[in-house]
Amino acid sequence: MIMFFLVGLLVHVIFFISIFDIYFTSPLVHGMAPQVSPLPPPASRLLLVVADGLRADSLYKPDANGSTRAPYLRSVMEETGSWGVSHTRVPTESRPGHVALIAGFYEDVSAVAKGWKENPVEFDSVFNESRHTWCWGSPDILPMFAKGASGDHVYTYTYPAEREDFASTDASRLDTWVFDEVKSFLQSARVNSSLMSSLQKDQNVFFLHLLGIDTNGHAHRPMSQEYLENIRLVDSGVKELVSMVEDLFDNDGRTAYVFTSDHGMTNWGSHGAGHPSETLTPLLVWGAGVHTAQRVTEPQKCVLQADIAPLMSSLIGVPIPLNSVGVLPLQYLNNSDQFKAESMYSNAIQILEQFKVKMAQKKETTLSFLFTPYQLLTESRQAEFINKARVLIQLEEYEEAISLCRSLIGHALEGLSYYHTYDRFFLGCSVVLGFTGWTSYVVLVILKTHASLRRPPTPTDQMCSQPCVCVEATLLIGMFLIIQRSPVTYYIYCLLPVPVWYSVLKDCYCVCLPQVVSFFYRAMLTVGLAVLSLWPLLSGLYSKAKFRSLSWVLCCLFLATFPMMPVVGREANIHMVTCAGVLSLLISTFYLWLARKRTTLHLTDRYLLIFQVTNVLCAYVPTSTHSSLQLKQGLPLLNQMISWTTLGSSLFVPLLSSTRLFHRLLSIFLSLTATYLLLSLRLCSRQSCPGCQVFFIITAFFGTGNIASINSFDPASVYCFLTVFNPFIMGGLMMWKVIIPFIIVMCTFETIQLWKCHHILHHYLVLLSSSLHPSFLQHFFFLVQDYGSWLDIGTR
Repeated sequence: MIMFFLVGLLVHVIFFISIFDIYFTSPLVHGMAPQVSPLPPPASRLLLVVADGLRADSLYKPDANGSTRAPYLRSVMEETGSWGVSHTRVPTESRPGHVALIAGFYEDVSAVAKGWKENPVEFDSVFNESRHTWCWGSPDILPMFAKGASGDHVYTYTYPAEREDFASTDASRLDTWVFDEVKSFLQSARVNSSLMSSLQKDQNVFFLHLLGIDTNGHAHRPMSQEYLENIRLVDSGVKELVSMVEDLFDNDGRTAYVFTSDHGMTNWGSHGAGHPSETLTPLLVWGAGVHTAQRVTEPQKCVLQADIAPLMSSLIGVPIPLNSVGVLPLQYLNNSDQFKAESMYSNAIQILEQFKVKMAQKKETTLSFLFTPYQLLTESRQAEFINKARVLIQLEEYEEAISLCRSLIGHALEGLSYYHTYDRFFLGCSVVLGFTGWTSYVVLVILKTHASLRRPPTPTDQMCSQPCVCVEATLLIGMFLIIQRSPVTYYIYCLLPVPVWYSVLKDCYCVCLPQVVSFFYRAMLTVGLAVLSLWPLLSGLYSKAKFRSLSWVLCCLFLATFPMMPVVGREANIHMVTCAGVLSLLISTFYLWLARKRTTLHLTDRYLLIFQVTNVLCAYVPTSTHSSLQLKQGLPLLNQMISWTTLGSSLFVPLLSSTRLFHRLLSIFLSLTATYLLLSLRLCSRQSCPGCQVFFIITAFFGTGNIASINSFDPASVYCFLTVFNPFIMGGLMMWKVIIPFIIVMCTFETIQLWKCHHILHHYLVLLSSSLHPSFLQHFFFLVQDYGSWLDIGTR
């Protein structure tokens, strides 16, 4: 049995890793030649200002009095520049937002595991292509662009990470620091001839990352006075900075300005999903080479976030980032039709180069008779597009050339996606074959062990029982993969089904139990819980134990309300947290009072349980922390010490408790409940209660959402532990909160098996769960996507 579980664990680990090889591989390719327009650019330098977390409506819409919150930027919109809306792509987080803005592509999911300071793969950017880039802002954003730059021409200036405190009394001081540093830098250039010489050169970029608005939005919400006042501060800072830049360069008219945001924010202070308040960000462009303002009340020039990278490249005449998938938004450019056509042509060739490299890579690793090229952009079609576009530009048919280049870009982007997912079907079939084989094998083990089913041997069995068949299949698949020069992981995914099915085909049984409706429609859990509440009545248990039966009915009906509640989007309900703590305290005390006559605990165990019961009183800590943060007094040190102590003790205190079954279960429940309450400063809807069916395990994990809920970044849940931004610690704590109800129900389930069931039945249920598990995963495997928000998975 131990060997069976070890093999099963290995199989599931391999299949889990296969998801990342199939869906979450980097789309970037290397080896392309840089592309730039042959005509001189309109600007010598670019000033990029990114107001982190700024919503488009917060900037564009007037306040309650009808006046604007950003008078200077409003004057730019009405008099000197062009403006519109930038549509971001989910997940709406800071890192992928800045990569899209500055590098022009949408980063793959593998970047999540690397945090904000490292690059899973090196990529090109506008900063890298510039002559010099000076950056000021957050230590979580700037280093990744400096690390990926070739040469030593990207200079970063960051404040200490400790300043990013969500409990800060005034987060706008982060933006004040940036403006002060830039002013000091520009003033020092007047007395530093070497610096001034570098500034006078063309193709320079100045980048300001302003984190204050985002921090205030998380701490106080976007409708708060702190958030709106931070917008006014940014507006006045930009106004003063533009004046200094123009004065430094003697108003030469060669500076272009871009003001935008990496993502927006919901009304409840989170971001990460695809709500319009998160995906719609402002975009203001003015200065050299930019269209002057048009009198409109609604944004007319909408672009995708990745389109801003080629726009900045065209303004200062640097090559478009090699991995950019953005399309140059010509509506922002104020230049000749020839310049627009040449710029669009360079944009099309730059994306086509990526397509050609991707196609060549896939062609080298695929047998010629199996290779299927992207039909809309074969080699002959590529040459036709390029030649025709070049002829149209020479004939000064600029509008037709631009239209043709747009068509070429569209085909190239579709072709990139085609070749990026080229092996997905092949690998998917291999994984599904392995999943089906493992499921069938587990069912066979159950039937042979507990049902004593046997059947007479057949000629097919004798053929399948020959080891040479397994060896021949392995060699055949291995030779095929060697010829195609496939990666090592492909061998594992394709060869693993061979021994599994070799074992299965000896008995030829198969099973498929796709019971997954409740994973996607949480209302089904409510129906299931309502049906389970009738169990004492249907089984006749009510006549024997009325009090316990009534308790079962009420608990099931109470639990059935939670799957109907929203997962995110609610304000903090501190009173619910306090009530949950009091309820846990009363239930635990009541149980100990009932059990005091039946079992006598040792003095040490008694004190330990009393300590754990009183530990639930830490439910008051979220209330105290919430009040302190509301008064802008920061996170109390005592609350922080209690929180971390409770978390640490919850991992080992249950091991010291009484070995009696239900006392040990109560100890686990109290320890985890105390930690859960401390992590409930923000979202309080995920609750659970012990049960005796696998259905309750599903309810505990999917009852009010699932692990994807943490994709919507809202640090308020961990404010009892820390308020200074730390993505790994915060993410780990939120993950632990998601898992706690699952652990409690599993422990309860195991307790019931040990108390009521036979040992054989226990193993039978475990084996049955092992067979059901791959059946679920086969369905989910085909629902995985490498784009969009994960927040909606299992939360309908």
